[in-house]
Amino acid sequence: MLWVDKYRPKTLDQAMVHQEIALNLKKLVAEQDCPHLLFYGPSGSGKKTLIMALLRQIFGPSAEKVKVENKNWKIDAGSRTIDLELTMLSSANRVELSPSDAGFQDRYIVQEIIKEMAKNRPIDTKGKKGYKVLILNEVDKLSREAQHSLRRTMEKYSASCRLILCCNSSSKVTEAIRSRCLNIRINAPSEEQIIKVIEFIGKKEGLQLPSGFAARIAEKSNRSLRRAILSFETCRVQQYPFTSNQAISPMDWEEYISEIATDIMKEQSPKRLFEVRGKVYELLINCIPPEIILKRLLHELLKKLDAELKHEVCHWAAYYEHRMRLGQKAIFHIEAFVAKFMSIYKAFLIATFG
Repeated sequence: MLWVDKYRPKTLDQAMVHQEIALNLKKLVAEQDCPHLLFYGPSGSGKKTLIMALLRQIFGPSAEKVKVENKNWKIDAGSRTIDLELTMLSSANRVELSPSDAGFQDRYIVQEIIKEMAKNRPIDTKGKKGYKVLILNEVDKLSREAQHSLRRTMEKYSASCRLILCCNSSSKVTEAIRSRCLNIRINAPSEEQIIKVIEFIGKKEGLQLPSGFAARIAEKSNRSLRRAILSFETCRVQQYPFTSNQAISPMDWEEYISEIATDIMKEQSPKRLFEVRGKVYELLINCIPPEIILKRLLHELLKKLDAELKHEVCHWAAYYEHRMRLGQKAIFHIEAFVAKFMSIYKAFLIATFG
C-alpha cells in the first residue's frame, strides 16, 4: 500500500494538517444537523482526506465499505433519449461521482442521480442519520445548466440528501450554490506542516532522515502534501539509507512532460507533432488531469523560450485551456496548442537565424 493511503488520517481526530477545520467539522456532526458543504482549495491540499474522515464521523466504520460501479442511465430529454454511463463509488449511505465526466450532458446526471438517491433514502431504523450523502467532485467544471439544475435539486431533496461539493476554485461555482452551502476553504499545507508529516511517516517506518532532508522534499512539493509523500516514498525506493545530498527526483509524469517540451523545442514538424500527441495521450490514460498537463507543458516551454515570445505563447495557452473547458476531447486542444506553439517558434527561428 502506498504511504499516501497508509498514513491518510482515518478520523477527524487524527488530522495533522487543518486541525482547526477538523475540530469544527466534529462540532457540526455533534450538532446532528449537517448542512450542505462546499470544500474548495488547491489540488493535494487534503480536501478528500477531510471529507472521508467526516463521513466516518457521521456513519462510523461502514463509511469505508464502498464499491465501484459503472452506472447507465437512459434519460428522457424531450424529443430524444440519452444514454449515459458514469463510474461512481457507492455504499449504503453515500454516493460519489464526478458529473463533469459526462461533458455537456452533466446536467442530466445531476438531476437524475439526486432524484434516484432521494427515492432510495436509507430507512432510519435506529434513530441514525435519515439521509444519504452525495459527494460531487470537480463542481467548478460543471456547466452553467448543470449548476442551475444542482441548485434546484438541492432545495427539493434537502430532507433526504446532504451534498458535499468538492472543487479547486470556488469562483467558478455560482453564487446560488455557494450561498446554499457551508463554504470550507482548505489551504495548501505550509512547508513546516509537510515536514512534520514526513518526519512522522519516517518515524513510523523506522527510517533515519538526514538533517534537512524532509525540508528539501517539502520545498520541492509545491505545497502539495500528496506530492511530498509520493516523492518521499520514491526516494526510499531509489536509495536507503538516505544521504544528505540525495537527489529528490520529480514525479515521473513531470519528468515526462519535461521530455515532451524538449522534443517540441528540438523539432517542429507534423511527424514530431504526431509523436507528441502519443505521449500526451499516455499521460491522459494515466489519469493526469488535462489542465495540469497543459499548465506544466507551458511552464517547461517558457523556461526554454526567449522573453519576446513568452507573452504570445501564454496567450495561446490560455486560449486553448478555455477551449478545452468548453469542449469534449482534451487531447484535441492540447495538440492544437502544441501545433500553434510549433508554428510560432519555427517562424521565430527563421526570422532570427534565417
